[in-house]
Amino acid sequence: MEAKPESHKLIFEKEGVYLHTNAKRSNQDTTVPGFIRIVERDGEPALEWSPVEDDGRNTPAVLYTKKDGEDGEEETKFDPGYEPDWAVISTVKQERRQERLPVKETGHWGAFSLPLSELYSLRRARFSLGRNFLVLTTRGSASLPPLHFRRGGTRELLKAMQRYIRLAPSPLDTRLFLAYPHDSGALSQSFDELHLFDDTSADLVSRFIQDPYATTFGGFSKVTNFFRGAIRPPDSTLGNRSPQDALSPHLTDEEPGFELITCGVELGPRPNVKRGKPLDNWDQFLDSEGRVTDPQRVKELVFRGGIVPSLRKEVWKFLLGFYPWKSTTKEREEILLVKTDEYFRMKVQWKSVSEEQEMRNSLFRGYRSLIERDVNRTDRQNSFFSGDDNPGLVLLHDVLMTYCMYNFDLGYVQGMSDILSPLLFVTENEVESFWCLKGFMDLLHQNFEESQEAMKQQLLQLSILLKAIDPELCDYLDSQDSGSLCFCFRWLLIWFKREFTFEDILGLWEVFWTRLPCENIHLLMACSILESQKKELIGSNHDFNSILKHINDLSMQMDFQKLLCDAEAIYLQLTNCKELPVKVQEVLGICVPSSSADVSPNTEHRETDTLLSQSEARGATSCQPFNGQTPQRPPPTYP
Repeated sequence: MEAKPESHKLIFEKEGVYLHTNAKRSNQDTTVPGFIRIVERDGEPALEWSPVEDDGRNTPAVLYTKKDGEDGEEETKFDPGYEPDWAVISTVKQERRQERLPVKETGHWGAFSLPLSELYSLRRARFSLGRNFLVLTTRGSASLPPLHFRRGGTRELLKAMQRYIRLAPSPLDTRLFLAYPHDSGALSQSFDELHLFDDTSADLVSRFIQDPYATTFGGFSKVTNFFRGAIRPPDSTLGNRSPQDALSPHLTDEEPGFELITCGVELGPRPNVKRGKPLDNWDQFLDSEGRVTDPQRVKELVFRGGIVPSLRKEVWKFLLGFYPWKSTTKEREEILLVKTDEYFRMKVQWKSVSEEQEMRNSLFRGYRSLIERDVNRTDRQNSFFSGDDNPGLVLLHDVLMTYCMYNFDLGYVQGMSDILSPLLFVTENEVESFWCLKGFMDLLHQNFEESQEAMKQQLLQLSILLKAIDPELCDYLDSQDSGSLCFCFRWLLIWFKREFTFEDILGLWEVFWTRLPCENIHLLMACSILESQKKELIGSNHDFNSILKHINDLSMQMDFQKLLCDAEAIYLQLTNCKELPVKVQEVLGICVPSSSADVSPNTEHRETDTLLSQSEARGATSCQPFNGQTPQRPPPTYP
């Protein structure tokens, strides 16, 4: 074997690993023989596959590349059947790691190089495909084509991967395991102990996840802790019981807070919901000094019908917290002066960084580079950002750079430019768009954190809602290895920005900002989209890859007004249920405190939405099952 350069260290190699291409899209061979490797390049481990024709001994396997249709730049594509146009989660540190991996254009189908830090999940394929099939998913929610180890070697590959990552079982999918770095505190058992590929043994992981009670655990960490305890049960609690006995259903009697969500819940009929007229008279809500007299009524009107375009610039600043609802006209003038001064102080900080200083600050340099790249491809079809030397692009760049100075720990992550562009378009003001971005990011910042814990939690909550309203669809998705709902990742990350037209997003976001009828309205919206596609998904018998492709192709093809009506109808249907599971109540924010002592005496005097907010529900010490009656606060009355 020819010697590798010192910076390229071969850790593992296996021949006879076949990549399965999308046979529905072409007449090419559906399988391509090749090599699978783990290679360290400049100290960074990557999983690489290359076809036999290009065994990759002299050059690394490469990411599948394709010309971007919008600006001609090359972008990374993993699966020709599902091509997201940007990596959903990619911090500057991850970006820098990836940039050090040599990337070379190739004509070979599907060759890839995936840094192990970018591996999000490992899925064992359906038994109908046979043994030794693996499907890998990236942190950008892209699924690589299935890999078939015809000559074995999966166990050896996983042992080699164990040097860099750990796997924890997903509570949502019987064959899905999530990848974590060693220092994340994730499940620490070896791959041998997990019996991932031992069909002849008692598959402890599958038996555990198939326990229906596992579907209602409070989060991934709780599942992990319970699973660890099941493998190594403490003598004080389990005695001489075997790990298999520890997983029997009667154990749930000893564990508080577990609840079975089944299709046996009678939801009742789903009401018909119609949209109303948009808010078109702002002055009627202002008193003589400019205070908003009835903020709740304003939110209800916006929720019901949105805002006419001419009023968005003013009302958005209240919805996003730039102006307090009770502020007077004079107070708002003072606020604008103070916030303008604060903004330009932060802007001067990054503007004054010299080239020499920037060369010694790789993190700052990385943020700037990523912003410049994203700005040049954000909403360029919109006249506000189109063309060369567009002042809109300069403002987009400067506001994002200033936000980096405001929140340097978070910095800049891909997707933030998508959040800012509608704000800048509506306000047409650098300062106001920045503070509106700050207000919006107060709602979304956890989505962009590198741990992705908030995204995992939202996908879990979405699964809980979908299981309650449509268990048949849930069962089908699970049968196609899609029970994790990872294809909804982009929806939730940037609140459907890439799924609807620019004008539709303006109307959708202002509805979401009202936080009516509950704070998780975006999850209800996701449910309404999935239900609208149920007939197509099940009727056409989509598999894992084609589900990803179909969902991605929905972009710009959906009616957001109808879907909003359906989302509210789902909410009303659930809240009218007399035996709604507690986990569903928690997602909807209608969990009723067990006693009046749990309710703050100032509850009725707070300026909040009509229904219990999710944060208040989390603060309750315990919950009583919702009986279909009025929650702690009365439901909103809509015009």
